[in-house]
Amino acid sequence: MLKYVAAIILFYGCNTGQDNVSPSSSSSDNTRVVYHTDTIYLTRNAEITPANSYSDLFLDTASVTQFIQSKNLSADDQKSFESFYNYRNLQFAWFTSGGLTEQAKGFWNLQDKFGSKADKSLQNKMDTLLNMDTLVVSRYDTTILNTELALTRAYIQFYKINKGKTQFANTSFEKAIPVKKENTMVLADSLLMQHPDSSASSLSSPYFLLMQKLQFYNTALKSGAWNTININSKQLKKGASSPAVSLLKKRLELTGDMTGSDTSRVFNDSLVTAIKNYQLHNGMKPTGILSDTVLKSLNIPLEKRIQQIIINIKRMQWMPVMQDANYIAVNIPDFMLNVFENRSKSFDMPVAVGKEGTNTTMFTGDLNQIVFSPYWNIPASIVQREILPKIKSDPNYLKSRHMEIVGKNDSLPIIRQLPGPDNSLGKAKFLFPNRYDIYFHDTNAKDIFSKDKRAVSHGCIRLADAEKMANYLLRNNNTWSPEKIHDAMNNGKEQFVKLSPVMPVIITYYTAWVDDAGQLNFRDDVYGNDKKIGQMMFEDVAISVMPPAKKDSVKNK
Repeated sequence: MLKYVAAIILFYGCNTGQDNVSPSSSSSDNTRVVYHTDTIYLTRNAEITPANSYSDLFLDTASVTQFIQSKNLSADDQKSFESFYNYRNLQFAWFTSGGLTEQAKGFWNLQDKFGSKADKSLQNKMDTLLNMDTLVVSRYDTTILNTELALTRAYIQFYKINKGKTQFANTSFEKAIPVKKENTMVLADSLLMQHPDSSASSLSSPYFLLMQKLQFYNTALKSGAWNTININSKQLKKGASSPAVSLLKKRLELTGDMTGSDTSRVFNDSLVTAIKNYQLHNGMKPTGILSDTVLKSLNIPLEKRIQQIIINIKRMQWMPVMQDANYIAVNIPDFMLNVFENRSKSFDMPVAVGKEGTNTTMFTGDLNQIVFSPYWNIPASIVQREILPKIKSDPNYLKSRHMEIVGKNDSLPIIRQLPGPDNSLGKAKFLFPNRYDIYFHDTNAKDIFSKDKRAVSHGCIRLADAEKMANYLLRNNNTWSPEKIHDAMNNGKEQFVKLSPVMPVIITYYTAWVDDAGQLNFRDDVYGNDKKIGQMMFEDVAISVMPPAKKDSVKNK
């Protein structure tokens, strides 16, 4: 890697304007660097094999050649295309046998937001793939193979025009996507050699702040300052005195949850406060009690925490750089919504997100409409899986739930639920058009917000206080007073209100991030995404953080 960086510096210092292959420019990943005018192209990376590759699918040379010829690519695009797959040793970039990669979903979200209009056939194919609950891929599936190559072509075009709007602008387009499993510490060191490009991110960006925490944790691991805390949590309560208390305080000082330099052996108020801080920063109720759950979390090996940080750094690379001063952000594993005004947090709000199997996905959109007293147009999948069986067992089911049949789609009835107190969308919904049909909405099941883990919905995002959100979004609209909003939410008559300007929305899946106080936060991997990515990314230790808590038994719509 160092040689590769050096080669870049040398090349830009003495560009000859012609092709030239330097035998001394071999990189540490066994990839030769080929200089071509203002671009560096790569030859085949022989270190990548099916045993260590990031994806478990591989192309063949003929498929790449045939695609290049069929699309009549320019000489520059052709070389870029070949360089991209040479660095991967013909490994798929956008698919594994288990479906689309996170990078594919991230790129397509960037394409939606910043890119030029994509090829219609590719657009339609991605709309279909992104809405599939499960997908099993074979390298012999020509449709998937053509989609893989079409995505790469779109990605190269996007990168050349829009890379400054991304978090990976400081790396080459080939290296933005992982190619093989790496040793955790080698990968950490490699990441820390990179510096965020000033045109793509600021020193206060989530990406840069998390990189700083990676530096701290990386140094802590190398120094040996992070050891297992062997404590019987049941024997340590407030007022107790033990050498173990000093160890606990030292650890909480390292995590940033204990301020000052109290190293006494007494379980005092300062330690109670530190434990509460740790619990808040790890998605637990802030009781100040040293429970087994707290101790288990504190003893997660530092290597695994570093893996978790790296996974989220890589994930952040594929989210758009927020250029708007005002926006709404929802972090799925945190079950929280944050409203930002003039780039500072205005308020936050508990939310409920999709349960496993009907996951809420990462994407961006523009909130452009509020619907007061909405009908719930029940998705066909819910009608098929849930409503029809209940109708068969209870002929009065629709009437008792204030539902009605309004048409048919082939043999499947089209069903909606009337506005009112029993409506599953509550008293308002907030629309930001997207291919996933995800939106914010109120709920009449307010008890869910008293729970720590709130992955309970069919994919849409339930708000703890929809009226507060409506008042905020219409705060500058003189025709909508708080009294009028309250009436519209309770009169049972569906009413649409367009927003101007629209409010950007970003949905993320971060299990590690730095909050606005500069504190590193960790959350459970509610959908198992980190575990899946960790197995693809790391050769030494598969990611294993706190397992998701036992699921709440909440009936939901």
